[in-house]
Amino acid sequence: MERLAFGGIDGIIILSVYAMIMLLTGWLAGRGRAKLHESLSEYFLAGKKLGLVALFFTLFATQYSGNNVIGYIPAAYRTGFSWLQSITFMTIIIGVYLLFAPRLYTLSRRRKFLTPADWIADRFRSNRVTILSIILMLWALCNYLLEQLVAIGQGVSGLTGGTIPYQWAVVAFIVVMLLYEWLGGMRAVAYTDVMQGIALMVGIFVLLTGALVLVGGNITTATQQIMEQQPEKVAVPPLETSINWFSMLLLVGFGAAVYPHAIQRIYAAESERSLKLSFARMAWMPLITTGLVFLIGILAIPLFPGLDKAGSEQLVGLLVNEVAGIHPFYYWMMVLLFGGIIAAIISTADSVLLSLSSMVSKDIYARFIRPDASDRKKILVGKVWGMIAVAVLLMIAWYPPATLYEIFVLKFEILIQVAPAFLLGLYWRRLAAGPVFWGMLAGALLAGMLTFTGYETVYGVHGGILGLLLNVLICVSGSFMVTQSAEERAVTDIIVGRVEPEASRDTGM
Repeated sequence: MERLAFGGIDGIIILSVYAMIMLLTGWLAGRGRAKLHESLSEYFLAGKKLGLVALFFTLFATQYSGNNVIGYIPAAYRTGFSWLQSITFMTIIIGVYLLFAPRLYTLSRRRKFLTPADWIADRFRSNRVTILSIILMLWALCNYLLEQLVAIGQGVSGLTGGTIPYQWAVVAFIVVMLLYEWLGGMRAVAYTDVMQGIALMVGIFVLLTGALVLVGGNITTATQQIMEQQPEKVAVPPLETSINWFSMLLLVGFGAAVYPHAIQRIYAAESERSLKLSFARMAWMPLITTGLVFLIGILAIPLFPGLDKAGSEQLVGLLVNEVAGIHPFYYWMMVLLFGGIIAAIISTADSVLLSLSSMVSKDIYARFIRPDASDRKKILVGKVWGMIAVAVLLMIAWYPPATLYEIFVLKFEILIQVAPAFLLGLYWRRLAAGPVFWGMLAGALLAGMLTFTGYETVYGVHGGILGLLLNVLICVSGSFMVTQSAEERAVTDIIVGRVEPEASRDTGM
């Protein structure tokens, strides 16, 4: 990221204020809650009492990160108008949520789910299916957390003009994140998400306004300049690009919807009404966030013509510096914007870390090692192993190697393979554990093999989508071949159907 000419001490002041607010929020979220560190539900799911405002903003922070600004503006600059796909694939995530979230929420209340693996274990009653799904989801979480750590370091270093070096920036904000998460659990994460979401939205609006001022306030004129200078960026995309667009819609739509930290926010909702209202409001956010970011990237084309790929990656810093020079108001708003970007990245990182800790605590330690441990002990184990995971990822992020790109690419390709277990498993009673296991395994192996051999897309189709097609084929055809026992039919009738058991199975929460 381009270092800000106006950063320095101003950036340090803004980041210090953000850090203090986050720590204060964490303290307030945990104050007076005696059961917070004695109940898995209280610590990891805020007691399943997140109301409309907190739920909306924590869902917003889960779907959008500071990387959406830093990465999507250069992507729009390089790609042109075909980057409109970014709006559609952020919109389709909401559509996928609505396919399964209300039903999963109802079941999570009835069956006392804490983690995504609780659903899979309860539905399929198979250790190998549960373990494989845990591995795939933890892979995605570690991958996502690593991305956020690298982004925090680059963002803070850029905002302060290098006054705070990359490595120390990562360490400082990891400490802040760990402290407020330890103090307040999910409530602290959700409440800081409110602040971070507002800061990010305000900053995007101001950046767009400044970009419009720089191009003379006329989008039509800017578009005409693009048509004259780089007509390929307004032309109808070739067939392979269109196929790739559709592939990306499926990859991001299904992949992001089954993020473990996203599913846990479904569990944490105070009511089904709050959940549905939050999604109704989230349906507008792609236009307000990704849509505005897309416009900013388009406006940057005539402002900074001729940047190569490496140069375009510095575009946000270049544009912010230009906007900051318009007026002192824009100067301070741009400092606030970059503070908001850092805060948004942290808001994503803290959600991922909390989910990772809960899965280690509940799905590994409590399920397979010490089922009889107290909730306090389970929470402590989750916290400690969360810190260990951060320490390991920090060592990688300290000097991130170029080969991490392939790991980044594999995030959605691997995670999307658990989608059939949720979407098909919630509605189709015949779906059997064996085909689900072999489908997930085959899909993940195919996606990984294609990525690491250089075939990230085949005729525009992502390896993860090809893996998902193989996965679904095995799940569906295999389930038709398997004969369910009377006991298995009874279990699926209770879980998938609307038949209430005499006593709901306790998943150990």
